Order: sequence, then structure tokens, then C-alpha cells
Amino acid sequence: MKNVLFVCTGNSARSIIAESIINHSYKDKFKGFSAGSNPSGKINPYIKNFLQKKGFDLEKCYSKNFDEFLNNKIKIDHVFTVCSNAHNEVCPIWPEKKEIIHWDIEDPVKKFKNTNDPNEINDISQLTFDDINSRIEDWIKNEK
Repeated sequence: MKNVLFVCTGNSARSIIAESIINHSYKDKFKGFSAGSNPSGKINPYIKNFLQKKGFDLEKCYSKNFDEFLNNKIKIDHVFTVCSNAHNEVCPIWPEKKEIIHWDIEDPVKKFKNTNDPNEINDISQLTFDDINSRIEDWIKNEK
């Protein structure tokens, strides 16, 4: 079993989605974790609602600082950053020389601030979910 950590800034949306996908769909081979360099302290309510409607168990998911994973109590095999450099977002830097993969994923939380339309909120959530899920599927196909 390999441990996979997804890191972003706020640990409220993208990294939570990635952690949830791993623990829901690939729990036979991987254990997913998520964290942030500047965690918001809570899962974004739109993302939480979206994932719960899809049947994801978020009982053990919470927004936390990646410092929790620096103590090496949990051996992390792969670290993914899921921030958007294209939108001038500062991605956290993992201090150890582990396999670090960067995925440039736009922050849905920023997009949520521009709408109150439930359909648009769902579309934003679905697009972000699909992007992350596709990247995870591609990575797992090539993971040995």
C-alpha cells in the first residue's frame, strides 16, 4: 500500500477532491491524504456537498497543514501539488526529495466567488473533479 499526499494552498477543494478519489476508487492500492500550506480550516461547502452527493465518505477528511506530514510518522510515497501556477498561486514546496508531481489545476473556490447559481457551482465542481480524476487515472496507469 502506497501513501499519496495531495498538497495545495487552502486544502479546501482540489486536494480534498484528490484525496477522496484515491480513498474511494483506489483504496486497494493507495491511501490518500491531503494538506495545505495555508489551510482554510474547513472543506469548501460546495465541494463537500458535491462529493457527498457523489457518495464519497468525507468523515476523515479535514483541512490541515502539511506540517502534519513532515514528521515522517506516515511514510509518504508520492507528493502531488495541485495549485495553479498559471494564476499566480504560490504552491507549497515539499522539503524532502520525494517524487513530487505538479498538476496545474485552477482553484474552483476562486470561481465560486463569482456566482450564486447552483447549476454553475455544480458545473465548476464537476469540471474540477473530472480534471483531477482524469489526472489520477493517467498517473495510476503509469504507476508501477
